[in-house]
This record gives sequence, C-alpha cells and structure tokens, in this order.
Amino acid sequence: MSNDIRGDEHVVGSLSASDGKGVVRIEQRYDTTIDDLWSAVVDPDRLARWYGRVEGDLRPGGTFHTRLDPADIDGTGRVEACEPPHRLLVTTRETDESWQRGQGPAPFDETVEATLTTEGNRTRLVIEVRGLPLDRVASYGAGWQIHAENLAAHLSGGEPIDVGARWQALLASYRQLAAELG
Repeated sequence: MSNDIRGDEHVVGSLSASDGKGVVRIEQRYDTTIDDLWSAVVDPDRLARWYGRVEGDLRPGGTFHTRLDPADIDGTGRVEACEPPHRLLVTTRETDESWQRGQGPAPFDETVEATLTTEGNRTRLVIEVRGLPLDRVASYGAGWQIHAENLAAHLSGGEPIDVGARWQALLASYRQLAAELG
C-alpha cells in the first residue's frame, strides 16, 4: 500500500470502547524510514505541515500548545514518554474552549500514543487515542484518519487534503463504526 490513501471513503481506523470511554486506532504504513517518520511526528516545523502548529517543550514532562486550522481547535498537552524513534505518549485536556470555541464536549483527558516500527523498507505508524467521550469517538476517528492522510501527503511531497470534503466523506463511516460499540 502506498502513502496515498486519499480519494475515497476507505476507513483505515478502528473504534473501540474501554472502561466507558472511546478509543481510536489508526494504523498506516509509509514509504519512508523510521527516522524520517519520527521527525515528521516530533518536529514542530514538520508537524505544522500535516497536523497543526505545536509550540512548547516537547521533552518528557514538558507541556505544549497546539492549534489545528482550519478546524479552529486549540489544545494543551504534556509529553508523558518520548522514546526515539519508536514511541511518543502525550496527554491532552479537552475543554469546551478548546473545541471550536465553546461548541465542544465537557472537559475530558485523552492520551495519544504513537508507535513506530520498521517493516522492511517501510515504517508502520500506529496511533491510539484513548479516553474519548463515546458520543465523540466517530468525530475523532475521522479527524485522526485525516491527519494520517495529511501525513502521507507530506511524506510524499504532496499538498494537504481538503479537510472539509474529506471530513464529510469519512464521518458517516465512522458514525456507523461508533454505533456498533453499543
């Protein structure tokens, strides 16, 4: 499978529930080295090209601020673990103000874990996001898939995808997956 996973409603993520909270898992393989993919995951300049602006102390124990455009989402987080080039674990606090200026869920904490492994001349990235409200897990699934697709575009030298159109294409599929959680 190539980096280019755009252009249809193909869902690459899975949703599950644990202890009454939603979990999003995105697994994708990229045609690049583990060191290059790690750099794309932790370097603020590269993060800005596929994820959003990230500022702050990205060392273990450090805190950071994110800004996701065009979604108009602000957030703060803390680096819990950083094991180059294989694992990054962060916690973030979602608030009513961090999600589209007062239109989001009640405050909750989430963890985001990125795990990288070499597979031949490719690198596998698994992103797991835990602690999500079950009524929002579909939105997070679609959002994290869009991030994975933008990462693929960045790694191949392409342009970011049209987030609005892609969001609409993916959201129904992720809502169906969320409905199956019970």
